[in-house]
Amino acid sequence: MKWQSLLPQQCILLIPCLLMALEAVPIDIDKTKVKGEGHVEGEKIENPDTGLYYDEYLRQVIDVLETDKHFREKLQTADIEEIKSGKLSRELDLVSHHVRTRLDELKRQEVARLRMLIKAKMDSVQDTGIDHQALLKQFEHLNHQNPDTFEPKDLDMLIKAATSDLENYDKTRHEEFKKYEMMKEHERREYLKTLDEEKRQREESKFEEMKKKHGDHPKVHHPGSKDQLKEVWEEADGLDPNEFDPKTFFKLHDVNNDRFLDEQELEALFTKELEKVYDPKNEEDDMVEMEEERLRMREHVMNEVDINKDRLVTLEEFLRATEKKEFLEPDSWETLDQQQHDQLQAQKQELQQVVKQMEQKKLQQANPPAGPAGELKFQPPGEHKIEEAPKHPAGGDQPLPPGHIQEPAARTDQVHP
Repeated sequence: MKWQSLLPQQCILLIPCLLMALEAVPIDIDKTKVKGEGHVEGEKIENPDTGLYYDEYLRQVIDVLETDKHFREKLQTADIEEIKSGKLSRELDLVSHHVRTRLDELKRQEVARLRMLIKAKMDSVQDTGIDHQALLKQFEHLNHQNPDTFEPKDLDMLIKAATSDLENYDKTRHEEFKKYEMMKEHERREYLKTLDEEKRQREESKFEEMKKKHGDHPKVHHPGSKDQLKEVWEEADGLDPNEFDPKTFFKLHDVNNDRFLDEQELEALFTKELEKVYDPKNEEDDMVEMEEERLRMREHVMNEVDINKDRLVTLEEFLRATEKKEFLEPDSWETLDQQQHDQLQAQKQELQQVVKQMEQKKLQQANPPAGPAGELKFQPPGEHKIEEAPKHPAGGDQPLPPGHIQEPAARTDQVHP
């Protein structure tokens, strides 16, 4: 199996190589019954770009290492810890001189490319006196301290950088989609501000009508369920739905024959479901939103099926998933627009509850509770009840209220004129 097959987006670098030596279960398929042209034996399958800024460098290094018989054999017996810990990288010292020379050349080309990128960026802001060596530190996929030769440390750094970057790729895609949605809504609102009242109402009505039209679509099957896979089997593969067989299905959709369903091969299975909701010809259907929906579907299936979390589905994992109750009797799938609608409704209910609580509090302050005789149990802020001091006859036995000073009794011996 070629290493190129290990480079789909989000697939952890080199992990699939651990299972290269496993024998696939033999499956007999009548290719003549399968709709479309099959994969030609020996034909090179171009894998999608990983999305990494050093994608080409990564691919070139893999191509060169693949030509060394010793390194390829070590790779077949390596486990995930040996790859991640850097133990496999030390095998680079044993590869042929020709391979090392070619790797050195690739690294010098990559360093030169990064320096050109840095220079172009600095020139755009009119900065002078560029310290390339210092700026190269921001690139973690190679050892910038040694720009001339490709060493074991370079392979170790490349593996770790690609693993980390690809693991975070999904998260980045979700964040970018959220920003896209926010900007789209912002631009819509800003546009409405430029319209008079009549045109604004027409635009708002059109917007609501498009949302309703977009939501009016056939039922979307739960991704990875038997109903969903049988639909692909029948409509995409052109096979009899009554003859659906999970093993055959797996083999058919393992496009590059590497004995795994990678993330791109899984995402391809959801095309039929997505076509129920999105049509590029329809104004109300957003193709950026469709790709977010595809990502959600793939993440869901991976979470359900990928037992060892290596971001690849083996035949064993696939067959085990088909034995679960969720495969035969799945819950209904909530599409992105339905999820957003539910979230909006939940936010509205929460807001209504807050407003209701504020109104109740305001009402209580306006009408404070009263005692049995109608007196207030508490005084509103700023108001104080003035109590009259009890009247007692002078010289009486009753104590006077606190703070009241008794006037002295009149003197009987005082002489009056």
